[in-house]
Amino acid sequence: MNESVLKTIGVAFSVCLVCSLIVSISAVSLRDLQNENKLNDRRIKVLEDADIKIEKDQTIAEQFSKLEQKFVDFDTGQLMDEYKNFKIDDYDPIIATKDKNLSSKVPQSDDIAIIKNRENVGKIFILRDDKGNIDKLILPIRGYGLWGTLFGYIAIEGDFNTVSGITYYEHKETPGLGAEVDNEDWRKSWIGKKIYQGDEVTLSVIKGKVSNDDPSKLYKIDGLSGATITGRGVTNMISYWFGNSGYGKLLEELDYES
Repeated sequence: MNESVLKTIGVAFSVCLVCSLIVSISAVSLRDLQNENKLNDRRIKVLEDADIKIEKDQTIAEQFSKLEQKFVDFDTGQLMDEYKNFKIDDYDPIIATKDKNLSSKVPQSDDIAIIKNRENVGKIFILRDDKGNIDKLILPIRGYGLWGTLFGYIAIEGDFNTVSGITYYEHKETPGLGAEVDNEDWRKSWIGKKIYQGDEVTLSVIKGKVSNDDPSKLYKIDGLSGATITGRGVTNMISYWFGNSGYGKLLEELDYES
């Protein structure tokens, strides 16, 4: 009797051990593929903002190579080819925010986007024209909405003021309400809008619709129905990232150089 129980326990233990090994091996072997798929999803968002058509006969990585990647020092606004020991393809600014040596705590009075920590060095994407001039900048943005942080990209033209696209790759907003940030028509409504009026970041998401008769319509985006807080969050992240704590100094440098 005791021998039978021991055999049963031994068999059960062996089965559990084999199953756990299979699950572990599968998880490890698929991890690289999952990471690559996640990376490609972000790359596609950047390509969309850059208005680069996805070609079926090329890999995402090949098409992404049309863009120039640069590090940006937020404190100085300088673009850099190198940053510490990081390879630019592998550098993740979001991960950097979790390292006190690579990020800075945002003072509560300045943290309108509620990001808490900002990476010291960001990563941007540049699309150049045939003459080597900047055609578009694709800039990562993030900020708190209703339920969590929205992560995305905004593209601006070579005048460093006109929006040419916006997209979000991750958020927790309510389907049918705040999640309408993914709505293609709403995203298209950003195209041609202006960020700065003079030296001030003026672009904002309003309540309701922007009137065609509004003399300030170039600085306003239609509100998201039933999602006032999400719209306010989007406005706040635009204000933060295009201010001096974000890309403001970079755009000043680029404008001066041009």
